[in-house]
Amino acid sequence: MKIRPVDLVDIFVYLVVLGVFIQLFPEVISESFLLALLTAVLLKVVLEGVLFVKKRIFARIRGTHSHWIRVLNVGALLLVLPGSKFLVLEIVAWVFGDAVYLGGFFQVTALIIVLMLARGGVRRIIDRPTPELQTD
Repeated sequence: MKIRPVDLVDIFVYLVVLGVFIQLFPEVISESFLLALLTAVLLKVVLEGVLFVKKRIFARIRGTHSHWIRVLNVGALLLVLPGSKFLVLEIVAWVFGDAVYLGGFFQVTALIIVLMLARGGVRRIIDRPTPELQTD
């Protein structure tokens, strides 16, 4: 796996959002900056995996003509959406123990929504074409 510059930008965006959540919500705890940085890296890895699975399910929903297969894939998507939040909570608890706590289901859901919005916003800024310099 190759690390692209946009991946590093994502991690820094995740770190800033996580830092804001740590400051604003007493339920979200990280004992140190280093743990917050490692949590941002872990969130990047886990959320990339979840996004990959969601994209595959969406592709299978769009690609099938069978009604029952489509219903089955929609059901799988409905399990993945909330299940991914529990996955994030469990992986963070397993890796960091009591040193990092992301709150409950609703805090993690809000955190992930804000992470994805911030990531999308920063990527739109980065991917914006630069105007050509005009020479006279």
